[in-house]
Amino acid sequence: MNHSNFTFNNINSNIKEIIRNYQKSSLPKSIWQLSSNLIAYILLWAAMYLSLDISYWLTLLLAVPAAFMVVRIFIIQHDCGHGSFFKSRDANDLWGVICSLFTLTPYHYWKQGHSIHHASAGNLEARGIGDIYTMTVSEYLSSSKWERFKYRIYRNPVVLFLVIPTILFVILYRFPIARSKSLKPTYPSIYYTNLILGGIFVLTGLTLGFTEVLMIQLPVTFISSTAGVWLFYVQHQFEETYWANDEAWNFTLSALQGSSYFKLPKILQWATGNIGYHHIHHLSPKIPNYHLEKCHKENPVFQQAVTLTLLTSFKTMFLSLWEENQKKLVSFRYLKKFRANHEGGI
Repeated sequence: MNHSNFTFNNINSNIKEIIRNYQKSSLPKSIWQLSSNLIAYILLWAAMYLSLDISYWLTLLLAVPAAFMVVRIFIIQHDCGHGSFFKSRDANDLWGVICSLFTLTPYHYWKQGHSIHHASAGNLEARGIGDIYTMTVSEYLSSSKWERFKYRIYRNPVVLFLVIPTILFVILYRFPIARSKSLKPTYPSIYYTNLILGGIFVLTGLTLGFTEVLMIQLPVTFISSTAGVWLFYVQHQFEETYWANDEAWNFTLSALQGSSYFKLPKILQWATGNIGYHHIHHLSPKIPNYHLEKCHKENPVFQQAVTLTLLTSFKTMFLSLWEENQKKLVSFRYLKKFRANHEGGI
């Protein structure tokens, strides 16, 4: 893991001008990415249905590429939510809604929550919406036993990465779980998304069989949601990430220090829609996903970001608490050392 050393002194003063060069969407690239992903997913879904008569193991094997097509469709939806995929706002919202039916995500509700995440990532006073909730060491130690127990269950890797993702996309996104005044106007998107998804499920179930539909869709949703949550997690939850109190919080440092560069093998970079260049994305959400790699490679300033590989990313899964004094994420094991130091008067 390479550690970031961004400071105000070494951030290029022309950084806004640099990123502006990559913010223009390309209609041919957008149309190709959108059409190829949707067609590929539909064909894979059809192949999974046909494979049911051959072997369910083959069905599950096909679920892997199908799930990553869902991840790529989510990235398109994500870009539409930022207004970066097409020049037209209406086109972004239209195709964002269509993509959301493949990702099981209420588009406008998610879009607003995600904008809150971008506006406050790394702000200790603005946790709880559009992020993976993280307690500080002092908050954890001052909490009740029940609160500590719930937090430990929540941050358990099995629960966080294998249980919660499917529950989030299948169940929790069917309801307005994030209580915020700014999200209230987007609640209708939850209900019309549910209505359309319910209609699709009934139609396909009556046509192909409800059991067959579930045998296909559930493994795809499990894999894609798990991959999506993992991607989001490792790109913010690494040891030397960025958190600051409201008065000291800085947007640029939050983007460049609080978001990682997830350096993946080319096939996985493609499968995850270049979202590994997350530090650049947080600095400028207006850059479409297909320009992120170019922006990273052409500008050395962005190559200073914390770099995670597939192997080193697994080391982050046990980092669960923010240590405000040392300004880094720590595991629950750190608490023994913390208590020993404080009980010893250190």
